Amino acid sequence: MNNAYDRIWLSQYPDGLPQTIPYDEKALQYFLKDSAERYPNLKALHFIGKELTYQEVYHQSEKLATYLQSIGLRQGDRVAVMLPNSPQAVICYYGILLAGGVVVQTNPLYKERELEFQLKDSDANMIVCLDLLFPLVSNVKPNTSIEHIIVTSIKDYLPFPKNLLYPLLQKKQGQPLPKVEQTETTHNWSTILKQEQIDYKTYPIDPKEDIALLQYTGGTTGFPKGVMLTHYNLVVNAQMCTHWIRDAERNNEVVMGVLPFFHVYGMTTVMNYSVLTASKMVLVPKFEVEDVLKTIEKQKPTVFPGAPTIYIALLNHRNLSDYDLSSINSCISGSAPLPSEIQEKFQQVTNGRLIEGYGLTETSPVTHANFLNPDTVQGGIGVPWPDTDAKIIDAETMEELPQGELGEIIVKGPQVMKGYWNNPEETEQVLIDGWLRTGDIGYMDENGCFYVMDRKKDMIIAGGYNIYPREVEEVLYEHEAVQEAVVVGIPDRYRGETVKAFIVSKEGERLNEEAMDRFCRKRIAAYKVPKVYEFRDELPKTAVGKILRRQLVEEEKQNQSINQEADQSS
Repeated sequence: MNNAYDRIWLSQYPDGLPQTIPYDEKALQYFLKDSAERYPNLKALHFIGKELTYQEVYHQSEKLATYLQSIGLRQGDRVAVMLPNSPQAVICYYGILLAGGVVVQTNPLYKERELEFQLKDSDANMIVCLDLLFPLVSNVKPNTSIEHIIVTSIKDYLPFPKNLLYPLLQKKQGQPLPKVEQTETTHNWSTILKQEQIDYKTYPIDPKEDIALLQYTGGTTGFPKGVMLTHYNLVVNAQMCTHWIRDAERNNEVVMGVLPFFHVYGMTTVMNYSVLTASKMVLVPKFEVEDVLKTIEKQKPTVFPGAPTIYIALLNHRNLSDYDLSSINSCISGSAPLPSEIQEKFQQVTNGRLIEGYGLTETSPVTHANFLNPDTVQGGIGVPWPDTDAKIIDAETMEELPQGELGEIIVKGPQVMKGYWNNPEETEQVLIDGWLRTGDIGYMDENGCFYVMDRKKDMIIAGGYNIYPREVEEVLYEHEAVQEAVVVGIPDRYRGETVKAFIVSKEGERLNEEAMDRFCRKRIAAYKVPKVYEFRDELPKTAVGKILRRQLVEEEKQNQSINQEADQSS
C-alpha cells in the first residue's frame, strides 16, 4: 500500500522539529547506563520524600541483575513485575534488562484469575511483587511456571521516620504487612541490596529482533494479548518523545510520574523518557487528588504526561485554587479522548500547554500528537510523529480513502510491535505489510491532522445513522455541571441501537434528563441526542484512568437480559 498523502503533515512541522531521526540501535538498558555515567549525582527520582541519584539507581539495578542470574535467569526469560510506581519499579525494569531478561508488566490491581492467566501466557519463571501482594502471588504460583518470588515493600524506600510508621499505618487500615521469610524460592529485596559483588553476564542484544517487554493489552474482548515490543521499538519511541518535547532541557526537567509504569504510556513518556534525558521522576504510587496537588506544588514538575480523567479530577478539586501549578510547561494527554473544555481549563490554571496525543500498546505507544507550539496548526489527535506513516482505509476493501472521509486508521513506523506473543493468527490479522490496523475510526483533514471518531467496535448505528460516541461526549462535557461523561449504544427494538449517556456531576451540582436533553438538542442533530441518561457517583476506570466503556456496555446487556427474563416469567 503506497502512501497517497505524501506525508502532507510534514509541512506543518515547526522549525527545529526533525522529520526523521537517527535512532540509537542499542539495548534499552543503556539509557540508564549512559545517564548514570554522564550525570551520576543528578537526582533520578523522588518518592514520598526519598530521593535516589542516577548512580544509585544504576548500581542497584546491577545488583538485581547479578542476583537474578544467580538464581537461574537466562537470556530471554520472562520476569513479571507487579509493582506500583516506586523506586523498585524502575530498578526492576532496568535490572531485568541488564540481566538479559524480558520484562512482563503486571497490574498490581489484578485478581487471582487475571494474574494467573498472564503468568501462564507469558511463561514467566520469576516475579517481583509488593509484600501486600505476596499472599495473592503465592496462591497463584502452583498453577504457573513461577519458580522464584522476589518481595519488596513500600517502606523499603521511605525516609525516616515514614519507614517505621508505614507498617503501623497499614495495620490501622486493616492491611497488615505479611511476614515474608527468605527461602530458596522466596527472596527479600533487602537481601538483594546488601550484596556487594556485581558480576552479571552481559548478553549480546539485537535491538530490532530481541524483545525487551511483553506488554499485555487491556483485553476489552476475549483474553488479553501479550504485545512483543523490541528494544528498538522502545528506544525509538522515547527518542521521538524527546524531539517532540524539544523545548525541554536535558537533565533539567522534572517529570510527574502519575501514570502507572505497568501501562505502556507511563512507561515510555515518564520512565524511559526521563532516563533517556537524565530528568528527575516524581513517582506517585497511587493517584489521590490532594496528594498530587501538594506534590506538584512542592516538587514543581515541568512535564506532566497524563490521561483526561487525571486532569479532570485535578480541575474539579474543591481547593484547586490553593495550589500553585505554574511549574507545569508541557503535558501530553493519552489513553482516551481529551475534551476541549478540559484542555482549555487546564491551560488556564497552569499557563502550560496541554495537547492530545494518540497511540496504542502495539506502537510503544505514541504515533501522533499535536504540537506544543500554540502557533502551529492543531486538531484532533494531531499529526504522525517523525518517521511514522498513517492513513485512512476502507476497513472492508483495504483501499485508501480521500481526505475527509471516515475510515479505519492504520499506522506504520519503527515503534510498531514485532507481533503478539505466541499468537501468529492475531498478528496476521492486524499487521499487513508493516501496517498496523488500529481498529479506530477517523479521518485526516487537509493539513494532515488526524481525528479519531471512535473505536470501530464502539460506533453506534441507530436507525441507519452512524453515531460516534466521542462527538456526543464532547457536547456533554460542554455543560458546566458535567464532570465526566461516556456514551454507549444500547439495544433498541425500533432503532436497533440507541444512545445512552452515563454522567458524573460535579460536586454540589444536580442534573436530570430533561435539562441534559434540552442542552444537547441545541448542539447536535436529534438522532445523536442521548435517549437514556444514567447519573452515577463514579465511572469504572482502568488503572491509567481510562473509562471502561465496554464494562458499561456489558452491564447494559446483563440488565436487559434480566429484564427480559422477568417479563417472560410474568
